[in-house]
Amino acid sequence: MSGVFDEDRPLWSREGRDWPHRAASRLVTEAGLTWHLQEFGPADAPVLLLLHGTGASTHSFRALAPLLAETYRVLVPDLPGHGFTDPLPPGRLSLPGMAAALAALLRAVDAAPRIVVGHSAGAAILARMCLDGAIAPARLVAINGALTPFPGAGSLLFPVMARMLFLNPLTPKLFAWSADTAAVERLIAGTGSRLDAAGVAQYRRLFARAGHVRGALGMMANWDLAALDRDLGRLAVPTLLIVGDRDRAIRPDDALALRERLPEARVERLGGLGHLAHEEDPERVARLIRDAADGA
Repeated sequence: MSGVFDEDRPLWSREGRDWPHRAASRLVTEAGLTWHLQEFGPADAPVLLLLHGTGASTHSFRALAPLLAETYRVLVPDLPGHGFTDPLPPGRLSLPGMAAALAALLRAVDAAPRIVVGHSAGAAILARMCLDGAIAPARLVAINGALTPFPGAGSLLFPVMARMLFLNPLTPKLFAWSADTAAVERLIAGTGSRLDAAGVAQYRRLFARAGHVRGALGMMANWDLAALDRDLGRLAVPTLLIVGDRDRAIRPDDALALRERLPEARVERLGGLGHLAHEEDPERVARLIRDAADGA
């Protein structure tokens, strides 16, 4: 891989030198967008897609992916603007735009996922793809899924604030400049999760690059969960909602309310885990995913 990315974004020749599971990585170019994709497991096995949330990257599944690769061809991409994947043009940064871009990537690698697993905003992208007919998995698993709007005025204020930060060219640089270990530890603690030093270090490496921060802000600034919320009642895919009961980013009780609206959904609450539950206890989360997959 070569340094084909903007200088203020993570570079494969720099941050990628010791990236988790570097040997599983490759670049895939589709419709003018270059993706960073990791692949694990047998090439002829059923496909399981893992999709990270806002501000993360493939590293978020560094422990979970190998556990699932025993029986699945596991695909783990960096979302557009995150990690080593190119950003989308501003007009395509919406939830449907992100979903369409991911669908194009899956076609490029000839993958029709049987099981799809999304963390936080990644779950929203997968739900949108299911609703739009871009994928037809046997199971959807949402890990602390960001599937419904923020309560009250937050549903209006959050995108506006993110858009203001995104449009200010200094914001990503200031954030990256201040992203020392202590700041990243506070950010992760604010989600209700506890990561080891290696996990914190991975996030710090990403947040120290203004381009990665810009990608996360752009995604949040263009997020419209209200439209997804209106359509969720049509989601026919059997869904497992994995919820960390210490999650401070998304209210755990939201999953209970969502379960009543989805035709085929169940909730698994994980005691003692926060928003990054799959990084805190990957073995426990892997068991739930495998059970859901076996049920399919």
